[in-house]
Amino acid sequence: MIELSIAGSPGHIAKLVGMPNYSRHVGQALKFVSPDVNPPIPWYRVLAASGTISSRGPGTDGANRQRQELEAEGIEVTAGRTGEMRVDLRRYGWFPAIGTVDTGEAARENEDEHHDGTNADAIQQN
Repeated sequence: MIELSIAGSPGHIAKLVGMPNYSRHVGQALKFVSPDVNPPIPWYRVLAASGTISSRGPGTDGANRQRQELEAEGIEVTAGRTGEMRVDLRRYGWFPAIGTVDTGEAARENEDEHHDGTNADAIQQN
């Protein structure tokens, strides 16, 4: 069985998609993902670079929901020295080399090359 893994941090994801200075954008994008998006985006797999689950502020349950999702996939979440929830990224981390992940960019470029700007369905010949 292949063990499920998690993305280490928004910073690494930003590097993978060729935007290394935009880690905050990754976090913001995940923050606003609809629960109805299909296929679902596993937002809960993205952690701080240190492996901690970020607090969502007082009175919120996001950190606990993230812990529950991770544990449901068999990822161990432990309490750190100061009580923060933490994942061992040496065991569960996902850090592929830059340029080795298909971001879909090649497909978009290919689509752009073959698009001539007309809508063939709208053209009617007499």
